Amino acid sequence: MIQDVINKIKDELVRAFDDLFYWFRSDDQLLDHRPSNNGWTIRQILEHISLTNHFLLILIRKGVIKSIEKTSNTDYSDLLINYDLDWEKLKVIGERRSFEWNRPEHMEPTGDKRLDEVRSQLKDQVSHCLANLDKLKNGEGALYKTTMTVNNLGKLDVYEYIYFLAQHGQRHITQMQKNESEFKSLLT
Repeated sequence: MIQDVINKIKDELVRAFDDLFYWFRSDDQLLDHRPSNNGWTIRQILEHISLTNHFLLILIRKGVIKSIEKTSNTDYSDLLINYDLDWEKLKVIGERRSFEWNRPEHMEPTGDKRLDEVRSQLKDQVSHCLANLDKLKNGEGALYKTTMTVNNLGKLDVYEYIYFLAQHGQRHITQMQKNESEFKSLLT
């Protein structure tokens, strides 16, 4: 059961990041197109994703360490018998405009990072997520929970945090697709 959960998280994580990397091949006009609602450009969205991932990974790394520490004095086999994520609760994170949330200022894009830096950060971030899942391959990630304030999700374990990170990327992929659609409509 836990292996199915981990495999699903890995699949969605890799798919989301593959979709994110697609946008780095866009030309500068598309990357810098400001949508009519005065929202972020694709370049800014990519930077925001890397910033948010940076802070999520701090919590994930801490959770990995705490989870592994707990394995030495905890029998968690009963916890894993019926373990499953609340996929629907976390899927909402991937849906654009599905909830209201004011992001912290430190997750706002500044425009100071070059696009190749952002791409490199995202590559490192997906690698870290996958490595963390490998470290927690026996269900250890269910042992430690941290509060997630976004959308009042409450306490999430390490697997849920990694899945949240993938869903956050998916949320912004939809936003970039909308920007691209608007940009193309202006060309016709």
